[in-house]
This record gives sequence, C-alpha cells and structure tokens, in this order.
Amino acid sequence: MTSRSVRGSVSFHAGQAAEMHVAADYQRRGFSIAHRRWRGAGGEIDLIARDANGLVFIEVKKSTSFDQAAARISRRQMDRICASAAKFLEQEPEGQLTNVRFDAALVDATGAVQIIENAFGQA
Repeated sequence: MTSRSVRGSVSFHAGQAAEMHVAADYQRRGFSIAHRRWRGAGGEIDLIARDANGLVFIEVKKSTSFDQAAARISRRQMDRICASAAKFLEQEPEGQLTNVRFDAALVDATGAVQIIENAFGQA
C-alpha cells in the first residue's frame, strides 16, 4: 500500500467517524437521521436529518480547526448539494415546499463539533 493510499484511507475513516459523531449530536437534539451519504444529481449529501419542522441537509467537514474546516466548503460544493437536495425533495410529500435548511457541521482535531445552521446563506 502506498503512502498516498494510506493517507486516503485514514482521511476516509476520519470523515466517517466525524459524520457518525455529528449524526449522534443531531439525534441528541431530537432529530432522526433520514439518510447518510445520500447521492443525488449534484453529488453526495453527508447527512439528512428530520424533525417536526422539516429537513436539514448537513455538510460535514473535518479539519484541524473549525476555521480550516469551514474554509473547505466552496460555493461550487454548496451549489452541488443544493441540486441534490432539490432531487431529494421530489420524493417528499410537500416537494419543494418542504421546510429545509442547510447546515455545516464542523469537526476539529479534538473531535469537537460546531454546527452552523443555515450556513449556505452566510457564504
């Protein structure tokens, strides 16, 4: 195994662990996790959570600090996630009228989580 493939494997598993940690955080706050790594027209949505108010599409980013994690979310990526979310909403009873928000869940090197609600509106 090359050092590059080892780094890729470590990053993949660290990302999965971060997603599991974030999912548990949302569940503690009363959300159910509707989907993990849902793939739509624009790409993958890390987590989709549901509560009585609607849906939350969650982009999970792990890095050494919250600032570095946030910096890794690009406008292009947000656009792709929004395109996938639109596809997901086609199967919802209220379709595009479903109450939704897009959160960024940032995970730092210590495993601490910072949730930025409605993060896509702040870019």
